Amino acid sequence: MNITIKVFNELTINELYAILQLRSEVFVVEQDCVYQDIDDKDQKAFHLIGEDEGKVVAYTRIFKPGDYFEYSSIGRVVVKQTKRRFGYGHDIIKASIEFIVAELAATTIKISAQEYLKDFYESHGFLQVGEGYLEDGIPHIGMLYYK
Repeated sequence: MNITIKVFNELTINELYAILQLRSEVFVVEQDCVYQDIDDKDQKAFHLIGEDEGKVVAYTRIFKPGDYFEYSSIGRVVVKQTKRRFGYGHDIIKASIEFIVAELAATTIKISAQEYLKDFYESHGFLQVGEGYLEDGIPHIGMLYYK
């Protein structure tokens, strides 16, 4: 998988379409969750795009400290269902953490994780903080990563 990182204005129309299509495919259709994905936050985010054979198969969006949470954050973590067995989720999270530490010089990262992915995020150094909560009808937990 090839990973590129772009700010909103660097995305081509086709890249933006593919990102939104993947997010809708997983978060709205697969997870059967009606929510407002297009939330006016993409314009502030860094977009990590994972491509395989020219197709977007993994993605995250990253925020600088203060743009979404107090700390840098990673959100909209998604991997195409047919590509999950290749470890792309691990690759995209690792690349996201590395970008935040190296390029944003941040030492703490906050995520709002779907609860069933707790072990996945813990394997990358995240720790649960606080109690679980519902976000768009899906159980979530807050998690922090400390460098």
